[in-house]
Amino acid sequence: MRLKDVHRIELPPTADMHVHLRQGEIMNLVVPYIRRGGVDTVFVMPNLQPPVTSVAAALEYKSQLQALEPEVNYLMSLYLHPSITPEVIAEAAKAGIAGVKLYPQGVTTNSESGVAGDFVETFAATFAAMEEHGLVLNLHGEVPGTVPKDNVSLEELFLPTLERLNQTYPKLRIVLEHCSTAAAIDAVRACSSTVAGTITAHHLYLTGDISEVDPHAFCKPIPKTTADRDALLRAVCSGDPKFFFGSDSAPHPLVNKQGTPVPAGVFTQPYATQLVLLALEEATENGIIDEKDVRQENIEGFLSLFGRRFYRLPEPSPTGPRIAVKRTGETIQPSIRDADGKVEVGNSRAGAEVFSVRHVSP
Repeated sequence: MRLKDVHRIELPPTADMHVHLRQGEIMNLVVPYIRRGGVDTVFVMPNLQPPVTSVAAALEYKSQLQALEPEVNYLMSLYLHPSITPEVIAEAAKAGIAGVKLYPQGVTTNSESGVAGDFVETFAATFAAMEEHGLVLNLHGEVPGTVPKDNVSLEELFLPTLERLNQTYPKLRIVLEHCSTAAAIDAVRACSSTVAGTITAHHLYLTGDISEVDPHAFCKPIPKTTADRDALLRAVCSGDPKFFFGSDSAPHPLVNKQGTPVPAGVFTQPYATQLVLLALEEATENGIIDEKDVRQENIEGFLSLFGRRFYRLPEPSPTGPRIAVKRTGETIQPSIRDADGKVEVGNSRAGAEVFSVRHVSP
C-alpha cells in the first residue's frame, strides 16, 4: 500500500503500550488528548514524583485518569523499587495491575529511585513472583554512564542483561521498551516468545543529529543512526508480533523544553497514530521500505493487535469501534495548552501534514 495515495482507511483503535501522563496540571492537560491520537488503550508509566510503588497509589492514579477521560482503558504499572516484594506482586495481580517498570538509576526523567547494581540477582524473588502471577516486566533498556569509545550505545550495553533475564526467568513476559537500535531488534528476536519490544513513533523519523539540535526531539534513549532508524521501520512493517507500538510520549512544560538543560522527552500523544503513518509514508517515498510491505494487516498488528495479545487483552471486534483515518490536509499544531494558557506543551513535528483521525462506531 502506498500511503501517499490513501485517502481514507479504517483501523482498529490503537493500543499505546508506553505513555507518560504525568500528574497535576500536565496530567489534566494531556489525558483528554489520548483519543485524539486514535488510541483507546494505554500502558501508563509509574515514574511520578514520588514514584508509584504501591498498589494503592497505582489505583488512585488510575481513578484520577479515568475521571479525566473515562473512555480509555488504562493499564497500570508499579515502579521497581526495594519495596516491590513478592507480596506486593501478589496484591498487584489481584488488583489488575499489568506490569512493573524497571528504570536503571539516573537513566532518564524521574529515575533517581531506580535500580542499581546487579538487579537480576537483587530482585530475584520479585521476578519469580511476577512469573507466577503473570505480570509483565517493562525495561528501560540502557546502562547509565558514558558511551564507550568504540561508540557502542547505552542500549546495546544493556542487551546482554535482557538475554540474561530471559534465560533466568523463561516464563516472565518482558518488554524492551522504546527500541532504538538495529541491535535491539536483533536481540528481541533472539529471545524466546515471552520477550517483545515496543517502538515509538519518534524513533521512526528522528536520528541523533536532529535530537542534538531540536529540544522537541531530545529524548532517552537518544535516536541513533539512519541505519538504526531504518531497522525500526522494517520491524514495524514486518508483521512480527514481537514488536508493537509504545509511543513513549513524554510531555514537559514548553518553558522547560525551551530552557537549559533540556529535559528528555518527545510529546506525540495527540498525533500518536498519525505520526506512525506519516513515518511509514515518508519511508516508502524515500525507498527505505517497499510499499508492498506496508500492508493494512501489518499496520493493524503493530498499532493495535500485537500489543493487546502480549498483554492478554481482548482484541477489538471487527464489528466494534474503529478509527477512521482520513486525509484532510490537517497539520500538527505547535502546541497544546489549557484554557487559560498557563500550561503549554510543545508537539513533535509541528507543521507536518498528517491524516485526521476520529473514532467511529459500527
